[in-house]
Amino acid sequence: MIPLLRSEWTKFRTVRGWVAGSIAAVLLTVGVGLLGAAGTVRSCDGPQGDVCPVTPIGPGGQAVNDRFSYYHQALPGDGSITVRVAGLSGVITYPPPDHDEIVAGVVPWAKVGLMVKRDLRQGSAYTAVMVTGEHGTRVQDDFVGDLAAGGDRWLRLTRTGGTLKGESSPDGRSWDVIVEKPFPGPALIGLFAASPCDVTLSQGTLGGTIGACRLTNVTGKFEDVAVEGASGTWAHDDVGGETGAPPLSVGSARQWGSTVQLTGSGDVGPAGMEGGAVLERTLTGASIGLIAVIVVGVLYVTAEYRRGLIGATLAASPGRSGVLLAKAAVVGTVTFAGGLVAAAVAVPVGIRLMRDRNNDIAPVTALTEVRVIVGTAALLAVTAVLALALGAIFRRSAAAVITAIVLVLLPQILATASVIPSSAAEWLLRVTPAAGFAIQQSIPAYPQVEDYYIPALGYYPLPPLGGFAVMCAYAAVALAAAIVLLRRRDA
Repeated sequence: MIPLLRSEWTKFRTVRGWVAGSIAAVLLTVGVGLLGAAGTVRSCDGPQGDVCPVTPIGPGGQAVNDRFSYYHQALPGDGSITVRVAGLSGVITYPPPDHDEIVAGVVPWAKVGLMVKRDLRQGSAYTAVMVTGEHGTRVQDDFVGDLAAGGDRWLRLTRTGGTLKGESSPDGRSWDVIVEKPFPGPALIGLFAASPCDVTLSQGTLGGTIGACRLTNVTGKFEDVAVEGASGTWAHDDVGGETGAPPLSVGSARQWGSTVQLTGSGDVGPAGMEGGAVLERTLTGASIGLIAVIVVGVLYVTAEYRRGLIGATLAASPGRSGVLLAKAAVVGTVTFAGGLVAAAVAVPVGIRLMRDRNNDIAPVTALTEVRVIVGTAALLAVTAVLALALGAIFRRSAAAVITAIVLVLLPQILATASVIPSSAAEWLLRVTPAAGFAIQQSIPAYPQVEDYYIPALGYYPLPPLGGFAVMCAYAAVALAAAIVLLRRRDA
């Protein structure tokens, strides 16, 4: 196998067209990606000029939403708060189908309950137990943590010796512990209410999807409110509230005896794609670079058929299988190396360009950034192997190139350009090699957040490695079919 690899590598590097095509793939990936990044300009008109609000960052480093109504007291040390959620009601503005009135209603992820929060700064640490509109009792913490906890309406938060414990109960007598975690230091303790917008998607005139996010609020009625260990008087704050906000989004609190009625809007959770410009925006050039990769992969085998050289190549390997495997190894390795260089340049330079144009960048972990960069290189490499296999199957350059583009690029374009319904787009990105583009998604879809989780906005139906596995499966099957056909057919 080593002599075959050496022979194929020598063949590849001595053909100027193949080398030029590989270099073109790198330049297209970098150049188009940086053009897209440079064209991403954020402008915010306000009373202080072009000053955009800063996206809050949570304790885990993610961009977050942190806007809610909070009725609280100081918690300097140990303490607890107990409450019974007696009712939820709310308002949804102009929902479908008529969009002509403000109606009574509660969205599925409206939430009211108890919260211990470090302070009133957006993004500060918190733990909350809550009753939701349609998802039962939950415990959520630090924006990304979410755990179902049944359907109890009695809630309690207790801090002892720096450890915070959340509990729920059906009757206020027997309690189940649903969360326990460290939470030392001064904090705030109290009641909260939040109601994210009412999200719907509809089909557009041209078959794409149109999203709408309508303002909502929720009112929670809390009875038997009992607080121990807190200090100071009760205070109400709209955390993250904005001056001049619509009246329905402004929170309020009323208390009589041990009963509190609290109204609020907004959400407490991860921000998703709206948390800033995403990392993969710097890699839009990879789709264009793939065209060059496909052409090189196809020509790497069809050129030998066209020039009548395949017979000599096969004569050097009587088993024939080794020829295609060696070609796949060479074209895959060369493409991976070039793609790695391209992505490693496009990402940091593209991020700097977007920051220079007033964009917030959705923060990700170092591991995610590495996965996106290496995954892009792997996406290009596997596409090259798939193109090579199609070239061996068809033995005709045009047919193989067109087939590869139809399999890999066309589904991606149709799905992300919002020209087909989102259900069809998701189907395409599950069953075609274009599923491999999921390896570039840097921000996950969070089940506890109602959002537009559609391909047109950068969300893929399969997880990054799952989508990439679909593409690898296509390449493996195509290569196996090419080997079988090569053994059966004349050179």
